Formats: sequence, structure tokens, C-alpha cells
Amino acid sequence: MRVAARALALASLILLSACATRPARPPVEPPPVVQPPLPTPPPVPVPPPPPANARAAGLTLVAPPAAIDAAMASRGLAAFRSSCAAMQRRADKSGLANAADWAGVCAEARTVSPAGAAAFFRDRFDWVRVGAGTAFATGYYEPELAGSRMRAPGFERMRAPGFEVPIYRTPADLIRCTRADGQTGRGRIDATGQCVLYFTRAEIEDGALANRGLELAWAADPIELFFLHIQGSGRVRMPDGSVMRIGYHNQNGREYVAIGRLLRERGLLPEGGARMQDIVGWMRANPDAGRALMRENLSHIFFRELTGPGPLGAMEVAVTPRATVAADPLFVPLGAPVFLTLDRPEANGLWIAQDTGGAIKGANRFDTFWGAGAEATATAGGMSAAGQALILLPKGAVARALAQP
Repeated sequence: MRVAARALALASLILLSACATRPARPPVEPPPVVQPPLPTPPPVPVPPPPPANARAAGLTLVAPPAAIDAAMASRGLAAFRSSCAAMQRRADKSGLANAADWAGVCAEARTVSPAGAAAFFRDRFDWVRVGAGTAFATGYYEPELAGSRMRAPGFERMRAPGFEVPIYRTPADLIRCTRADGQTGRGRIDATGQCVLYFTRAEIEDGALANRGLELAWAADPIELFFLHIQGSGRVRMPDGSVMRIGYHNQNGREYVAIGRLLRERGLLPEGGARMQDIVGWMRANPDAGRALMRENLSHIFFRELTGPGPLGAMEVAVTPRATVAADPLFVPLGAPVFLTLDRPEANGLWIAQDTGGAIKGANRFDTFWGAGAEATATAGGMSAAGQALILLPKGAVARALAQP
């Protein structure tokens, strides 16, 4: 019995030992989760590049309007005559007409009376639509601000304005050069001998050009001077009542930023409140924010004193109130007549493209000139008009442009 019990115990020990050394069964892993393939997003359409010039945008010959305002045609005739010499010297960028095309109509214009101006423009030109002809027009004017030829501090207790905001002439170190990124444009050579971008508006306001003898005059109000920069020319009324007329001479090569657009995008103006008067009102009510806002426009204009007729447009010809319009020379030959039909009736009629502008880019984008004074300021500051535009070209020029590949 004792032997049997011992044998049984031994067998049990062996059995337990075997159980203890048997490897554990590995855990069963769940099958991998297979994600369904994501749907392929539709291709993002790439907009076609904008047309390079008017000929690339497409041209359509149209009939002249039944009626042309006689007063606008008369002003337009005088402005057209004043542009003729310059337009026959300029290289056309629009692809619409060359200098020789204008010779005949310019010679004829010298013999036309003001009473015959409307018939001259109707009968002696081809009328053409560029692209769809859908036009947008703003306005500009010749502002006047208080200033002095000498810097002078203000006296708050006496309520006497100071003249401490510099109006600069073009600095000698503003040149055209090629930067390290391969881009050529306005810039300056820095201390290392490299071509770099020129100073921004903020840098200039902070003194980058101070103590270099570049001041033409000193303004009393930085906001008024800012808007004179936008207009490109203006009048500086001196303490003795005399007037200095100044005009655009150069620009720092930096981006023009429309501060009215920034205010609209940020919801800081009431609905429909994009007039110059609304913008100025907001800036005066928020002086620190207004100063910061002006600095977001990196562009800075340099001026020259004008001693003859003015202000001068891009053709170096005096511009004419209610007759001159700024346009993009890639889409309108400078000097060409333009006929606008807009939802602002005061801007309807015949204009002459004698000027350009930093914000006036693309087909059928125009800026109408209204002159100087309170009425001109109010009209130009509130001008925002949509409609249609037609370009007038010497007969035969359009057929040649259409025939070119």
C-alpha cells in the first residue's frame, strides 16, 4: 500500500510538472481593420491667367452711341489735342494702336471746332469693346492741404498747427536694380552691396530719410498727406496764402494696399461706408489705429514741385477736370478717348486716358479726375460706378489688331 501510494504521488508530481512547463497559448489577435479608401477629391479648377493686354482680352467692334454729350466732347477734344504729341512718342503696350495710327486724327483734331467735337469722335474713330466691356470707375481729385516750406512746431495752447510731417522729393539711392531673388525693380543698395527692397512707408515715417535734405515742404496733417499720396498730386497752401503745387515723381516700389478695402473686410465701416469721407472719419475717431492702418499701405510717393500747368498725368501732360481718366496702359493706349456708360450719371460720357494709377489695373478699370475744391473732393471721394466702357481708336487700327495672330 505504501509503495502504491508513493507511486501514485510520483505520477501526480510528474503530471503537475508537465502542466507547469507547457507553453501558454498565444492570444488571438483580432484581424486588422481595413479602412475603406478615401474618395479622390475633385480637381481644383485653376483659373486661366488674366489676359496680358487688350488684344489678348478680345476685341469687338460696336456702333457709336446715338448721343454724345456736347460739353464732355468739347472738353475731351481739348484734352485729346494736348495728348497728341506725347501719344505719338509713346510705345503702345495694349496691342491696339501704334504711334503712326494717331497721326491722322491728331492732325484733324487741330481743325475741329468745339461745336464739332461730338461728330469728330463719332465719325473719325472705330469704337471697340475690350473683353466683356464691364467697367468699374472710381474718382480722384487734386487735394489741398496746409503746409510750410520750413518745419515749424505747433502750439496747442494757441491752437496753432505745426508743420512737422515731411513731404519728400525722390532720394538719390532709390534706383532700379536686380535683387538676389532675380527680381528687377525699384530698390536700393545696402551696406553689403546687395540690391534690396526700398524702405516701406513705416520705415520712412520712422526716419529712414530724415536729415538728408529731401524735404520739399512740411505738412500739418498726416492724414491729409496720406490721401495726397493716394491722389498723386496736390496743392500745399502756405501760411501766407501762397500755393505750392506738387506732383508725382517716383514711388518706393512697395505694394499699394487700399485701406478702405481693409476697413470693409474687418467690418469697421458701416454698410456702404467705403467713401473717402467715411474712411477719414474713422481714422480721426481712432488716431492710433488710423496711424497703424496707414502703415499697412507699404507704398510711399515722392514728389516734385510743379511750376507750370498741372497737375501732370502719366503722359507729362496737364490733366483736365471732368475730361481726364486714369487707365491701365496694357488695356487702353494712353491718349485714347474712352466712352463710359455707368450707374453714376455724372461720370457718363467721353473721357481721355491721360493718366495711370497704382490701383488702376486690368481691362475696363478707370479712375475719373474731378479737379480741385470741395465739390471735386466730394464727387471723387464718393465715386464708385459700374457699367460699360468703349475705347475709341483710329480707323483701321482695330482691323489690324484683329488680324494679328
